Amino acid sequence: MLQSPRKFVTPFTKCVSDLNWRLTGLIIPLVLFITFFSLHYSSSTSSNGFSAFYPVQQFLFNLPFKFISEEDPVVSKDELLRSKIAVCLVGGARRFELTGPSIIEMVLKEYPNSDVFLHSPLDKDTFKFSLLKFAPNVAAVRIFHPQPLPENESYVRVLTAHNSPNGIQGLLQYFNLVEGCLTMIKSHQQKKNFTYDWIIRTRVDGYWNAPLGSENFVPGKYLVPAGSSYGGLNDRLGIGDLRTSTVALSRLSLVPNLDSAGFNNLNSEAAFKAQLTTLNVSHVAKRLPFCVVSDRRYDFPPGRFGVPVAALSSPGPLSGAKCRPCREVCEGLCAETVMDSVEKVWSWTHWENGALQLCDAHDAWESGWEKNFDRLAGKKFAAARKRIQSMKMEECVKDFVQLRKRSAHWSAPLVDEICALGLNPP
Repeated sequence: MLQSPRKFVTPFTKCVSDLNWRLTGLIIPLVLFITFFSLHYSSSTSSNGFSAFYPVQQFLFNLPFKFISEEDPVVSKDELLRSKIAVCLVGGARRFELTGPSIIEMVLKEYPNSDVFLHSPLDKDTFKFSLLKFAPNVAAVRIFHPQPLPENESYVRVLTAHNSPNGIQGLLQYFNLVEGCLTMIKSHQQKKNFTYDWIIRTRVDGYWNAPLGSENFVPGKYLVPAGSSYGGLNDRLGIGDLRTSTVALSRLSLVPNLDSAGFNNLNSEAAFKAQLTTLNVSHVAKRLPFCVVSDRRYDFPPGRFGVPVAALSSPGPLSGAKCRPCREVCEGLCAETVMDSVEKVWSWTHWENGALQLCDAHDAWESGWEKNFDRLAGKKFAAARKRIQSMKMEECVKDFVQLRKRSAHWSAPLVDEICALGLNPP
């Protein structure tokens, strides 16, 4: 089990006398900085009624990982395999026949002690989740009939509909998916009388071309993918301990906090960054070996604030960039030229050393993409794709019944309804 970060609770004079003399030079300026921070924050926030002490208290709580260690603490793979890990899968099934097997292989089987929590709206693609019967451990499945969420004044002030395919409602639905998964995890913990050490939150449309490494578990900090930040923080995946994850996954309930803090006109990524900074949760960005498989169309070549779409053949790591199983049309010097023109704090992703190959995504997926995917992904992932493509009603029902039996908690429409919606549409 990971130990909790040490807190400084003794008086300053005793602390200095007890600490090694090499730390004294760090402690003195640190205390002066905290004093200045307290006075400055008190004067700057008194007009909106915020307590000056609470941010400083949180600042002190996070202090060991922010200032004492010059490098992030290291968690060994062996330690992680002894830890309790929850994996939160959220979103619509979409292309899960392509992405699901990679999540099972590169994330779930990499940490076979992990428990899966699936939170997804019912649609015509939901039957593809039958592939989760191959996951090592399934703790809870919640598949629900989607309903509109109320848009109150706080949501309208804080969030923007700009660049959201379904406006503010789309953001609220996404936030509800994420926070709903956290609720499922809390319920499972309470029923089983234990707590998770780590929570991995990822979208179900992520395709992984390499395993999730242990270096991405950073105690006391919340890890996000580098790039595709859209003026905030990349929110397509997150990894943190229970404390940082509780803040990071409370996407919907913390919107009023952002409203009280004076934030407005935020997209999902900007709201995510404000959420972490407002509650003093440190974050670290690292490159991760996955991309988000997307059917959306984007101009090519992308403009300054355009969206580059990576070919699935890209070596990466792509850190959650949009991708397709396309025939690459731009790589090497071409990719370098294109990416030089894309705003780095927006949809930019790493392209150095041939890491990125680009698709022309202005139109629908090209004819013959299936063969291209099978060649790139390999026989095992290709077999899963073909299994879903040729699936019959009876096989779907059988697989879902098996998945339901393996789940500790199950909340979903009738299995026949799930399978018929995708395989026998009205």
